[in-house]
Amino acid sequence: MTRSLRIAAAQLGPIARTETRAQVVERMTALMRAANARGAELVVYPELALTTFFPRWYIEDQTEVDAFFETEMPSDETAPLFRAAAELGVAFSFGYAELVREGEGRIRRFNTSVLVSSQGEILLKYRKIHLPGHRDHEAWRPFQHLEKRYFEVGDLGFPVADALGGRIGSAICNDRRWPETFRMLGLQNAELVLIGYNTPQHYPPAPEHDHLQDFHNHLCLQAGAYQNGTWVVGVAKAGLEEGCELIGGSCIIAPTGEIVARCLTRGDEVAVADCDLDRCREIQDNIFSFEKHRQPDQYGLLVKPGT
Repeated sequence: MTRSLRIAAAQLGPIARTETRAQVVERMTALMRAANARGAELVVYPELALTTFFPRWYIEDQTEVDAFFETEMPSDETAPLFRAAAELGVAFSFGYAELVREGEGRIRRFNTSVLVSSQGEILLKYRKIHLPGHRDHEAWRPFQHLEKRYFEVGDLGFPVADALGGRIGSAICNDRRWPETFRMLGLQNAELVLIGYNTPQHYPPAPEHDHLQDFHNHLCLQAGAYQNGTWVVGVAKAGLEEGCELIGGSCIIAPTGEIVARCLTRGDEVAVADCDLDRCREIQDNIFSFEKHRQPDQYGLLVKPGT
């Protein structure tokens, strides 16, 4: 008997700055229902799924910035999505900006994703570690990428959870470009990695790479899947959002590195695939059997600070 999980990559089209969370959640719920109609048991949404990608703006008023953050999950605005999941009996994963209040008035802000059961239980929380972009206003850019200004580096490491019959980990956007992300999850025997992203078509520091954005997206996702013998689900926020074109290419990738399902538009769309978690053994027990073939005593430079 196989451990097969039918998964939906629920891509979102552009979200306007004026669009409310209630409107976005309504779109997400519609995608969940469409995925469920195709038999999906897990629905995966993008990074920062509840709002427009606000780090593209330099905002000095912290109150204005904090309006993009969630202080509780579920919230009143996201509760309908949780209710729909319970009604349909599906689990889901999505990203959001998380504001945490700690003792003595300390406030922390993270780019976060959660895996949620159909009963509304948070099974896994991940906070983005590889924050891209810059901290200061760079007026020469056609749009900013101020994640380093608005978020802290995640403090939860790279957790993997026993959930939905398998071993599941998460990453967010830029994390997918770093092989260390996948290897940290692979070393914990991850069988499924869920990744949401918001990736511009135009990269201001190196515009000569613009035509490679879609290629590089799939390249790193497929390499991460193959080199660690894990299923990977990469889900985009796509399309022309507030003047910034975001790539699509949401896809589901097998442990062999093959794309088995993908979205074809840059709008709201669902791609579905049956993911047999036992297929991870094809890779994890053979060419990438860590116990047999890794040489960790030779990898000291990988964790040497400043390299």
